[in-house]
Amino acid sequence: MKIIPVILIGCGGVGRQLLHHIVSCRPLHAKQGVHLRVIGVCDSRSLVVASDVLTTELNDKILSEICHVKLGGGSLSNLSNFGESKLFFNTEATKKVIDIATLLGKATGLACVDCSASSDTVNMLKQVVDLGCCIVLANKKPLTSTIDDYNKLITHPRRIRHESTVGAGLPVIVSLIRMLSSGDPVHHIIGSLSGTLGYIMSEVEEGKPLSQVVKVAKSLGYTEPDPRDDLSGMDVARKALILARLLGQQINLGDIKVESLFPKEMGPDVMPIDDFLNSGVLSLDNDIQERVTKASSRGNVLRYACVVECSSLRCEVGLQEFPRESPLGRLKGSDNVLVVYSRCYNERPLVIQGAGAGNDTTAAGVLADILDLQDLF
Repeated sequence: MKIIPVILIGCGGVGRQLLHHIVSCRPLHAKQGVHLRVIGVCDSRSLVVASDVLTTELNDKILSEICHVKLGGGSLSNLSNFGESKLFFNTEATKKVIDIATLLGKATGLACVDCSASSDTVNMLKQVVDLGCCIVLANKKPLTSTIDDYNKLITHPRRIRHESTVGAGLPVIVSLIRMLSSGDPVHHIIGSLSGTLGYIMSEVEEGKPLSQVVKVAKSLGYTEPDPRDDLSGMDVARKALILARLLGQQINLGDIKVESLFPKEMGPDVMPIDDFLNSGVLSLDNDIQERVTKASSRGNVLRYACVVECSSLRCEVGLQEFPRESPLGRLKGSDNVLVVYSRCYNERPLVIQGAGAGNDTTAAGVLADILDLQDLF
């Protein structure tokens, strides 16, 4: 039996779903000859860790209770039964993770899994990599930190997996890596990589006002609590940066041209969210509808897309027109699609499409990444 020690950072929607997947897949993994030994789980305030990280684990009963407590908005300190596990807080928790990585990096190895949404994990992850451990990321922020941080994290490419940072569980990163490794240079990439903005634009295309669509999307849980986090385009920009860096571009987030769907005077630091939803977004309806109508008159549709071109080092995200029968033009709902042009995929590009959002899909991608590391253990 191959055993992979795992520490999980982040117990939000994706982290909880990952723990559910790990527990429910025990019989399947046993048949495959692999066991994921979860030795620690931490949130933004605390870390619960097994009593002996070399030989024991957090059992499935504790993992299920962690999911229940976090679903209710509680902290790991609210767990009713720790068993023989131990609890650490704040900076003490971070230090403990490094201590565990130091110990296991020299012994059995360790998979440190970041399912948080924090930019504060990057320094810890760099230390974990230095200690010979593996990292698996659903969190985009470490990979979109400074180029120096990025280069440090990918010092040992075999020890990092981050499929779920772009397109949830879609095989985007692995497909690009296989192409590049086989000597098939990627020329450029065009993609719709936000399920939220994909849904919004396809609904606006049907003639619905942007303001109405945004409110419906928020009520359905498709957007962040403040929809401007989606409408700003910064989440798509981070995904574009990850792709651009994967293709060799040494650029930072500030180098990407980003089109926001609202002006600066409607930003979160200027306009309260209620004002934006009640009046601000209404003032955007006419402009967006006019752009949709103009695109339609030319046989095109509007999509919020990213473009990465290797030859010109172009990397930008924003509204663009696409022919109705193109891969992006046919896109409906919250699907993601990525169109990749390379030497082998030139006249007929590689198209990767499917569900690009959701905790279940994203967590499944993270789990697959962890299992993909098993040959290193």
